[in-house]
Amino acid sequence: MTVRRPGAVEKAGPPIEEASRPPRSLREAGAALAGLSAVFLFEMLDNSILNVALPTIGRELSASTTVLQWVTGVYAVVFGGLMLAFGALADRVGRRKVMQVGLVLLGGASLATAFVTTADQLIAVRAAMGVAAAMTTPGSLALAFRLFDEDALRVRATTLISTVGLVGLAIGPTAGGLVLAFAPWQMLLLVNVPIAALAFAGIRRGIPADRADELHRDPVDVSGALLGTATIALALVAPTLFVDAGTASLLPWLTTAAAAMSAVLFVVRQRLARHPLLDLELIAHPLVSSGLAFKAAASLATAGLGYLVTLQLQLDWGWTPAQAALGLLPQVAVLIAGGALIGPLVTRVGLDQAARLGAGAVVCGLAVYGLLGRLGYVWVALALVLVAAGMRVVGVVAGTNVMRGLPLNRTTIGSALVDTAGEVTTGIGIAVGGTILAALYTGDLTTADWSAHETAQFREAVTWAGLVLTAVTATLVGWGITRARRVTDSATPSSATAAEGA
Repeated sequence: MTVRRPGAVEKAGPPIEEASRPPRSLREAGAALAGLSAVFLFEMLDNSILNVALPTIGRELSASTTVLQWVTGVYAVVFGGLMLAFGALADRVGRRKVMQVGLVLLGGASLATAFVTTADQLIAVRAAMGVAAAMTTPGSLALAFRLFDEDALRVRATTLISTVGLVGLAIGPTAGGLVLAFAPWQMLLLVNVPIAALAFAGIRRGIPADRADELHRDPVDVSGALLGTATIALALVAPTLFVDAGTASLLPWLTTAAAAMSAVLFVVRQRLARHPLLDLELIAHPLVSSGLAFKAAASLATAGLGYLVTLQLQLDWGWTPAQAALGLLPQVAVLIAGGALIGPLVTRVGLDQAARLGAGAVVCGLAVYGLLGRLGYVWVALALVLVAAGMRVVGVVAGTNVMRGLPLNRTTIGSALVDTAGEVTTGIGIAVGGTILAALYTGDLTTADWSAHETAQFREAVTWAGLVLTAVTATLVGWGITRARRVTDSATPSSATAAEGA
């Protein structure tokens, strides 16, 4: 089944030979999926494997706490800030080409880790990895979508790719700890070299070169790219400043104001530019805007809940870090194993309904935590399972819906939008929890013995943080559902057809 994307401009192209027909199964696309899975594995592994080595890095490089924060933070800021710009570039010069250049950069930056002797050098290496991630990650969803012409296969392919990445996210800290037992910390980043090589080989062999009729030649909106990068980078830095400096500090408020100002200027620029970086009319398409809302809700909920639960288990209930890690296992298990349920769910209810169900599960999970989380671990575990299950579905289906709502020559920037929505709202989710804790808890979180009053304050703060996150997430989900209902039957493939073959 070939899906006609709403709003797409069809162009006449050369006849497609039988040899170049889209794969009819995941096995036929094995090389390509291996390469794309390796790309997502790098992104998820890089987000988790280095954290366990921070104390070691601090000692060996004589780095302060603030410097160590930038060792991890610079990657997220550069990655999130540049995704839109590189997504727009890839839609013009070629998705496969940009991804391959990014993989070469990743391999080179990872090799440079072996020669790092100062914290500043490590920060520079991490920034280069962030650039590589911005060049490669958005393309993984766009190329997976472009590889197949059936929505069912697209969902299955995206599920496979995301499962590989989530395995990396889950095992990253454990694997990092094992490696540090017998090898220097540099090995944790040098592992990216074989991953980049595998990804490069799989994509070169399994992904066909970009066709001219699937690209566009509009000039790059440099001003828009700079404003967009500034907006996202500031939006990612501001939540960290709120958590670290507190609401009484002027710096986080100034950073937030600068982010808002940049966002306004970006929107004005996109409306006035003859060839905008991001066509705002495309974002207004119901499939696109609803998919982005669902993705934002799921990412905000997952990050906010994880932050609050980690603090609650260790600070309030007195669990050790190892016990707290075990307490998060229900979430990890669902994120990894839940992929097996996505195909059957889509087959039964269709893509649009699956997205709504997943987003609804996220809201329910947060509500359970906000209302009942203080009463015992069973309620915390239930909240973790519901949010993880919803995130697992939304992560695949919402991204696919965004791709369905875009023309062929805008899919990479659409993928970048999905990833950017996730990155920004992840920071916001943590900031919401941290800010409410800072406002309602007057004691010192690091103090070993809390008074009864401090314990009551902490529990009240956690409850309010959970409820505020629930309200914000429910608002995003409600808006997403409202937007999704605007999709007409003629513009959206039927559920049965979309799920056919899953």
